Amino acid sequence: MELRFPAPLRPGDTIGVTSPSAGVEGAGARRIEFCVSWLRERGYEVVVGDCMDGSGHVSAPREQRAAELTAMLTDPAIRAVVPPWGGVTAIDLVDLLDHDAIAAAEPTWVVGYSDSSTWMLPLLLRSGLATIHGDNLADTPYAVPPGLAHWLDLATATGPVTQRSSGVVSSWWRFEEDTEATTWQPAGHGRWSVVGGGGVDLTGRLVGGCVETLGPLAGTPYGDVRAFGEEHGPLLVYVEAAEDDAPTICRHLHGLRLAGWFDHAVGILVGRTSAADVDGFTQRDAVVDALGMLDLPIVLDLEIGHVPPHLPLVNGATARVVVDGQHQEITQEWS
Repeated sequence: MELRFPAPLRPGDTIGVTSPSAGVEGAGARRIEFCVSWLRERGYEVVVGDCMDGSGHVSAPREQRAAELTAMLTDPAIRAVVPPWGGVTAIDLVDLLDHDAIAAAEPTWVVGYSDSSTWMLPLLLRSGLATIHGDNLADTPYAVPPGLAHWLDLATATGPVTQRSSGVVSSWWRFEEDTEATTWQPAGHGRWSVVGGGGVDLTGRLVGGCVETLGPLAGTPYGDVRAFGEEHGPLLVYVEAAEDDAPTICRHLHGLRLAGWFDHAVGILVGRTSAADVDGFTQRDAVVDALGMLDLPIVLDLEIGHVPPHLPLVNGATARVVVDGQHQEITQEWS
């Protein structure tokens, strides 16, 4: 299967907004209106789909959500698609997406994380479509700290993109507090680290996402990372935890290991998390318990996932990760 990378996004291009999982209402809907305006002020056309209802746990019936997402991804006038945020049960539509039609269409940038990982990974594995694990629309107006790139920087790039550890740990503003926030709430400091100490210099193809939403896909045709690695490896597999406690994350990671996710990996990247430890068993312990036996380098506490700010990654891109003393950076390239 050929991997397909969209052409660079340009001002004047159209960005589609749809909710393959949870929709919006109340203060959240006002936040999304602000984010749409933010994109338009930067010169992009924005088309908002019909699947945006936030009154239930999903924005519309699964057939309607799958059809709208497929339509946006196969519409040559739409050059990027971004959901308002994640959700909880996007897994219900992965088998309804028309992967053949998406694979035949001109590639379109897709960006998201959290429950969006559930349908973004199959787009790579089944349609060969590279996607950006980064901010959802609700996060898009937030300014990135020095060292990191905005997802628009990746979508508009014409060459390699290098990012470095920001040293920053942040948090969101509640929409009820500030619907138009563009700067993160400061929360602390953090640095990347290597399990066992020392440094690493790793090169591989990026694939991964949110552990809780991807775990149920492992072993299915929509989450067969082992087969992807056989064809496109070596891999740099990245994972991040949303909210499950350490023992649950440990089980998820063991499941990914047993499904062969790391069979063709040269290293593992783990996102920073605020999810709970249990009785002294930490999130770091969970990673080491499940993945330490693989004898692969593991880099912890990258800015990927549910602790902002966000370091966007292109699923399918080739990346080099260097961690050596104060040198902590990742360079991605694709064509």
